[in-house]
Amino acid sequence: MKIESNAFQNGGEIPRKYGYKKDNVNPSLTIKEVPTNAKSLVLIMDDPDAMGAVGKIWVHWVVWNIDPSISEIKENSIPSNSIQGKTDFGEMAYGGPAPPDKEHTYVFKLYALDDKLSIGEGSTKLQVERAMENHVIAESKLEGRYSP
Repeated sequence: MKIESNAFQNGGEIPRKYGYKKDNVNPSLTIKEVPTNAKSLVLIMDDPDAMGAVGKIWVHWVVWNIDPSISEIKENSIPSNSIQGKTDFGEMAYGGPAPPDKEHTYVFKLYALDDKLSIGEGSTKLQVERAMENHVIAESKLEGRYSP
């Protein structure tokens, strides 16, 4: 399974417009080679580099029950019939990069599951990860860098 973006290369610089203090829209994401037995997808975007600045991994986007047949999440959109969780901005929406100190690496993690998750809108990343336990059949990630 693969997750890519036409907005930036894996390991490359995320364009300014996707930043929290700029346009704050999600980049388009392309999804390929999803296992045929997948029942849903989960997307989590977070910032492990925030640990040094704020003492925790900062959660920027949590989306689950994404239809496994989709091949793209368009810019500034969420897949239809998917559910969003709460970010560390306290919002149920994409929250773009916003490093407080220096360049950070942001990670878009895509998981294919053998089931749909039966948790409600506004659930946290931790709640989603707990619900995913023993259901992940494939995973992939895309990393991008962003500076203040």
